[in-house]
Amino acid sequence: MSNKIEELARHRLVIETVSPLIEGGRFAAKAVAGWPFRITADIFGDGHEVIAAAVVLPDGSEHRMALIENDRWGGEVVFDKNGPAHFSIIAWRDLWGTWARDTRKKIDAGQDVSVEMQEASQLLAQTKAPRGSGPALKKLLSAAKKDDAEALLAPDAAELMGRIGPRANTTRYETDVPVWVDRERAAFSAWYELFPRSTGPEGQHGTFRDVIDRLDYVKDLGFDVLYFPPIHPIGTTNRKGKNNALRAEPEDVGSPYAIGSPEGGMMDVHPELGTLEDFDALVEAAEGKGLEIALDIALNASPDHPWIKEHPDWFERRPDGSIKFAENPPKKYEDIVNFRYYNDDGTPNAPFWKAIRDLFLFWAKRGVLSFRVDNPHTKPFPFWEWIIAEVRAKYPGAIFLSEAFTRPKVMKRLAKVGFNQSYTYYTWRNTKAELTEYLTELTTEDCANYMRPNFFTNTPDINPYFNHTSGRPGFRTRAIMAASLSGNWGLYSGFELCEADWLPPKDEYLNSEKYELKHRDYDQPGHIKGDIRLINHIRREEPAMRDFRNLRFFHASDERVLYYGRFDETTGSYLLFHVLIDPLNPAEFEFEVPLWEFGQPDDGAVDVVDMLQGNSFEWRGKTHWLALDPHTRPYAIWKLMPTETE
Repeated sequence: MSNKIEELARHRLVIETVSPLIEGGRFAAKAVAGWPFRITADIFGDGHEVIAAAVVLPDGSEHRMALIENDRWGGEVVFDKNGPAHFSIIAWRDLWGTWARDTRKKIDAGQDVSVEMQEASQLLAQTKAPRGSGPALKKLLSAAKKDDAEALLAPDAAELMGRIGPRANTTRYETDVPVWVDRERAAFSAWYELFPRSTGPEGQHGTFRDVIDRLDYVKDLGFDVLYFPPIHPIGTTNRKGKNNALRAEPEDVGSPYAIGSPEGGMMDVHPELGTLEDFDALVEAAEGKGLEIALDIALNASPDHPWIKEHPDWFERRPDGSIKFAENPPKKYEDIVNFRYYNDDGTPNAPFWKAIRDLFLFWAKRGVLSFRVDNPHTKPFPFWEWIIAEVRAKYPGAIFLSEAFTRPKVMKRLAKVGFNQSYTYYTWRNTKAELTEYLTELTTEDCANYMRPNFFTNTPDINPYFNHTSGRPGFRTRAIMAASLSGNWGLYSGFELCEADWLPPKDEYLNSEKYELKHRDYDQPGHIKGDIRLINHIRREEPAMRDFRNLRFFHASDERVLYYGRFDETTGSYLLFHVLIDPLNPAEFEFEVPLWEFGQPDDGAVDVVDMLQGNSFEWRGKTHWLALDPHTRPYAIWKLMPTETE
């Protein structure tokens, strides 16, 4: 009984509703090395004593929390190293703080505080002075002996005793909360996708050496991640022809997602692309230009994959013993067969799991730390949780991008088990209401603590319906929104050229590059490279563009205009965006300048820089008008600064 009493008594204060806490601590919240990490909790106790609280990090350091409102407390910490971490929260009754508050009230009421001065002496005597605080503590002891209450209630006394004063009923949160700390590129990156085999001269299969010649182009557009679809040998059995035709002609190159041939599998490269040494040279050349290479890990095997003969038990079989082809009825993928993740008795197919882990480690050793994973939602969640943990144990900087266009809860579970970035529904959110609702969910709900969106404008599989008829204005605005609404964004090559030919009735490309070589004139008229350079430049230069959770929506009178801002209080970087979603018709509308963000009244003013034109001026007053035209100016970007006063 006494042990039970003592156990309960140790938790006099209440610490609950901690955030971020993912599934009760089952999964880690996501942080970024060097970025502020916000922690909140409900903290309270019985009675009227002053309470103090702090976040405790693994090194034992304490970071004080502050009361927000209604017993909700908050604080920020910074993790300085990529890898696993955790935090806890402690709270205590602040004896000095309670004394100071009550003594001040009594003095203000004209009451005698002689007993309170004795209490102060006792509290000071209980206080242990850490190195460097001794003289200040002795000064307070002297003031207490002299009954100098004002000296004991001074701000410097409050600051000192807040740090070193005696604590009572210290309570620690019941568990350490896990955190995974990423390098910055996991949260802030710009991806450009291209097919290496399409980089050669007209009519010729490209090579890794040809890709090296394209690096300056990608860098000039402002991207920092260059991503390739699978680069491995391609099977010939059931090879798909152009436009996904079931029959391939002899010259058809096949889908790179049908991986495996007598030339090798997923740890080999397609012979026409070059050698592994050529690939290493490409990775090194990209690094020299500040670019990171990302690979597509597609767990697909063609019927010609060497593993089928070497490891027949790694593949799903039909009752007649024949190998099972991939399908998602009514879709069929005759050029791909299914891997076997679990045995018939429900145990994991461990040798296969380990082989896939070794696949990631193989490419990581060659300098690839960013992986776009194809259709991870069709593979078991425990498989990914184990794989990611194993890879991170050796390469904590590894980044996994989940290409899962699936149900919301499935997407979120993949993020919880470890995927650093996630594909999203951005390509299908077109109206102001749809975009506002979706971004509000991503930035303010619990998923913001573990799911980082990557807004791809398009993919080799997705030619968005919106762009089929939007023309160049639609391509411009979709790129600007993707890059400014999310910390991570990307596009598949051809988007900058406004490629829109589609294969009705699907949102797919006509003459898809998945099944043929595609050679482009990247300087052809009508491109939007200038828009891409501009927004990537703004992303690099403005701190507000990093953490997408600072997104705020504002009022514009036209439902065809999306109006939002990105604000970083620490640096004072504040940007506003007006985007005309209608690609066909102009709009003239009223909007409100958020003067309140600068502590300004409705008739106040802010200085403005037009980020497209470069001119500067002043916005005075809250209400203004703006005209946007899809063919001349479909969007506007403003940099705001407090107006200097004499």
